[in-house]
Amino acid sequence: MKSNVCVLGAGRMGSSIVRTLLDRGYPTSVWNRTAAKSEPLAALGAKVAASVEDGVGAAEVVIVNVLDYAASKTLLRSDNVASALVGRTIVQLTSGSPRLAREEAQWVEARGAGYLDGAIMATPDFIGRPETTLLYSGSREVYDRHEPLLLELGGGTGYVGEVAGQASALDTALLTQMWGGLFGTLQGMAVAEAEGLDLLTFRGHLAAFKPVVDAALFDVVDRTKAHRFAGDEATLASLGAHYSAFRHLLEACEERGLSAAMPRAMDQIFQKALSLGSGTDDFASLFPLFQNGSVRQEGKPAHA
Repeated sequence: MKSNVCVLGAGRMGSSIVRTLLDRGYPTSVWNRTAAKSEPLAALGAKVAASVEDGVGAAEVVIVNVLDYAASKTLLRSDNVASALVGRTIVQLTSGSPRLAREEAQWVEARGAGYLDGAIMATPDFIGRPETTLLYSGSREVYDRHEPLLLELGGGTGYVGEVAGQASALDTALLTQMWGGLFGTLQGMAVAEAEGLDLLTFRGHLAAFKPVVDAALFDVVDRTKAHRFAGDEATLASLGAHYSAFRHLLEACEERGLSAAMPRAMDQIFQKALSLGSGTDDFASLFPLFQNGSVRQEGKPAHA
């Protein structure tokens, strides 16, 4: 028997979740603050819940996908809804910090319900595809019980840990790496255009350079995991070599009048690391500076 599911939130992501569950044969109800947004889903077979309480009361699994945790609290923490949570499973797919996820888990579980914190690593159009990843943390027993349903939303779905909030933390960590790449691309395009290079030329060489970049990314993770910060025969490029090449970016920005906000921030980190260590160290030796927050920012004291 497939679980009865209620989805709270019929925005683009919530609607995609509802459509996918209906397509896979799950009895699905939906509630949205603006009822009109649920009408296209009703036409596909979704039951429109008259209230949050009605939707939660009729479901075994409640998937929450609203604007933020403040909105989620408004929906779940009324007396009528809270009392209806007993025996249900709440799957929180609203974006938030690890702390908010931990607090939500504690509150939900105290009401006799199971809880999973989730992070969707995709846009709405990818929901239901075999390559789509959703990350979950919280009770392993709850995850295992509902894994078939969760896999319907993305074949790359994975469980990352018992602590609610770990899925959110991994989501933030992965997005941080993406933002670093995007900001770096913007800076690179500014340099390329300033020197008369066509952006299609830049784009074409991104693909050719990608294997080198990927190798460096995985190497810095592996070396950090092993605490191999000193340079050795396996070091791909020393910290000194990286910094020597990096200075060309600072010079290019100065020569062409480009924004150097990001390079200057990076320069502070390089210089701090070199003052504490050696130019022969591996690039991974920068990691402790990010870990303990000891890099001094302009006008701000260093943290212990």
